[in-house]
Amino acid sequence: MTAATALPARTLGGLTSSAIGFGAMVLSPGVYGETDEQRATTALLSALDEGATLIDTADGYGPDGHNEQLIGRALRGRRGEVVLATKFGFRLPEGVAPHPFPVNYGFGELAVNADPRHVRGYAEASLRNLGTDVIDLYYPHYPDPQVPFEDTVGAVAELIDAGLVRHLGLSNVTADQLRRAHAVRPVAAVQVQWSMWQPIDAELLATARELGVGVVAWSPLGSGFLTGTVQQVTDDDFRRHLPFDAANLKANQDRFAPVRGLAEDLGVSSGQLALSWLLHQDEHVVPIPGSRTPAHIAENLAAARITLSADTLARIDAALKDTTFEGTAAVVD
Repeated sequence: MTAATALPARTLGGLTSSAIGFGAMVLSPGVYGETDEQRATTALLSALDEGATLIDTADGYGPDGHNEQLIGRALRGRRGEVVLATKFGFRLPEGVAPHPFPVNYGFGELAVNADPRHVRGYAEASLRNLGTDVIDLYYPHYPDPQVPFEDTVGAVAELIDAGLVRHLGLSNVTADQLRRAHAVRPVAAVQVQWSMWQPIDAELLATARELGVGVVAWSPLGSGFLTGTVQQVTDDDFRRHLPFDAANLKANQDRFAPVRGLAEDLGVSSGQLALSWLLHQDEHVVPIPGSRTPAHIAENLAAARITLSADTLARIDAALKDTTFEGTAAVVD
């Protein structure tokens, strides 16, 4: 990365990150269809070269720690350039009991376990996978319905005290859970789905602002929908569980046509407008779009340099005001 490719910076609690990061889930097979290591590695390194410094992954992405391992190999010699974030409690080792977590999409529920007895083991496995001695930002992937949330957070606090983790993050939580966690150990960032078609919970955002907690926005492009390029999905694409069937795609594209038209008027892509709009919603939000295509990655990250006028933001808000989508946009990440 050179001065020409450095992106504007943002703070997430005590962390400093590029204004747009990179969500690495897309680099594993079975997410957006098949891929291979060379393509995935090229994509990740492209993100670094274009100025992304926050790299977000999880132990549950891909089979047997695939995503973390791929990132660990790709970052050899470049670890110092990145804020490395990962999540735990979604990929359960043998012998760890699954705790059902209800979700609003095709699978119906996930199996999680954030029992504090297992947290250090999760972290040690992620450290091995990532080939590093410290995780910069560590999140419980989902709150465990069978474990007091403060107990899970306390286990991460112990990892911070031990020097294995630098900062506590939370993922897919409520405002109340954020407040309770922050009382145990200061939270650097809360990760939540947030985009033009999936608003953030207003109470959660207000609480994050009050506590000085940053927001990491996952699926900021609506799993690719907001780019305007998704026409269909294959059987090996997890988005088949989302509102991406032919009827819903057509209805949703029609509803978002005014936003795409505004992007054309501004001379930016639909995806860039979606990302820039999100950056303008809060000074401490960092979107983490993912892609396997270097040109798309460069396009996404360039959105960090786009400034939208108050008039443009008002026009976007007006276009979105009565826009609803068909199907559910709640997805796993």
